[in-house]
Amino acid sequence: MTATHRADGDAAPRVTLRTRLVAFLGGLVIRLLGMTWRVRRIAPDTFDGMLARSEPFIIVFWHGEILPVAWVHRHRGIAPLISRHADGEVIARIVEGLGYRTARGSTSRGGVRALLETARLVEEGITVGFTPDGPRGPRHEFAPGALIVAQRTRRPVVALSAAADRAWRLSSWDRHLIPKPFARVTIRYAAPEYVRATSAREAEREAPRFQDVLNGIHGAP
Repeated sequence: MTATHRADGDAAPRVTLRTRLVAFLGGLVIRLLGMTWRVRRIAPDTFDGMLARSEPFIIVFWHGEILPVAWVHRHRGIAPLISRHADGEVIARIVEGLGYRTARGSTSRGGVRALLETARLVEEGITVGFTPDGPRGPRHEFAPGALIVAQRTRRPVVALSAAADRAWRLSSWDRHLIPKPFARVTIRYAAPEYVRATSAREAEREAPRFQDVLNGIHGAP
């Protein structure tokens, strides 16, 4: 059973037959691919320990790595923040099928309300996930929404990355990574980092530091 939280206060979007079909097929493809992957996790102990102890934190990873990240961390009670545009509705349905909660909202549209709602989830003990260059890019440019939530809740940020030794790259803005069947998928975890700021405005200025952290854990699969 999954829980969906709307983080921007809008009415639920109309779900079309096409959306349902694309989400169903997408979820099926992910399961068929994911079951063949050989997963290697580098330095996951702190990440796993905080989840096991129900100590909430904020996960950040690049938008183009959603697929392998979602597969490896399924059924662990994490709530990614997913936008409410049409593509976001498909992603939300797919990840809910993998055992995620979902927080629905956008840090660019109705941003303040979305961040306040996401912070409330963290304060309730739920670990949340952000793609700081999503939902529209620019690619690998760290928007500060996750840091504002971390500053407000005083909870750490954990950056992670995904790589694969054999993969397709889509022509989308995020160059989305799709590991091929039987690929070796590597997930790397950074040490928890706290936002040092005392206000949301100051937290925004820490985005370059966290962008460096996130880029620094990318390596060979």
